[in-house]
Amino acid sequence: METTSILARDLAALGRVTEGTSAESVLRGITEAVARGVPGCAGGTAELWMEGRVLLAASHSELTLLIDRERDLREGPSREALSTGRPMTIPDVMRETRWSRYAATAVRHGVRSVLVVPIAVEGAVVIIGLYGVRPGVFSSGGPLMALLREQVTVALANIWEFDDVLTGAAQMQEALAGRSVIDQAKGIIMSKSGCSAEEAFDELRRVSQHHQVKVADLARLLVTEHQQKHGGAAPD
Repeated sequence: METTSILARDLAALGRVTEGTSAESVLRGITEAVARGVPGCAGGTAELWMEGRVLLAASHSELTLLIDRERDLREGPSREALSTGRPMTIPDVMRETRWSRYAATAVRHGVRSVLVVPIAVEGAVVIIGLYGVRPGVFSSGGPLMALLREQVTVALANIWEFDDVLTGAAQMQEALAGRSVIDQAKGIIMSKSGCSAEEAFDELRRVSQHHQVKVADLARLLVTEHQQKHGGAAPD
């Protein structure tokens, strides 16, 4: 199997979302895929920037240190790619003149060539870094960047869509549970005071507003106290 086919396969697999999939696992998968599937690439990093926060994954601990140092220095190809939205290439770190302090750090970590690809994804930016131990192993254009943009965009979009579905289901489940406990609390109030269901709910709402707690939380407390006192379920 050709290297480009291996890379395409591994990146495509990241778009198949399951319950165990997360943004962190996709970023780790990206770094492993490029290190394994791009000729001359010895390691990779992936940074997800969203709402001023960053999530970082790296195939090697040395690259984590390099990215951290780049942030401290506020110079380097990843910072430049993030601010400009353009890919950055360093053919030979030993000859780099734009970011001399970054270059010195990269050499100490065994890096000789760098390719950084920024990818905009639904209000976020993913910065993918590819690192070689030999000079001149990366080019700044072509099918590689198109493949990265396409597959990374799909993978993260699938994760966020899946998260939305899970969140919606959890919220619905919580709402149904809240309605059930409110109905139980209404039954307790009706049993004690002989009022109607509507009057019982009005009383719940009045007390909740007075104590600045949610109606469902107040209802849950009332039901729990009733069960503790009477050793059984609340009346219907």
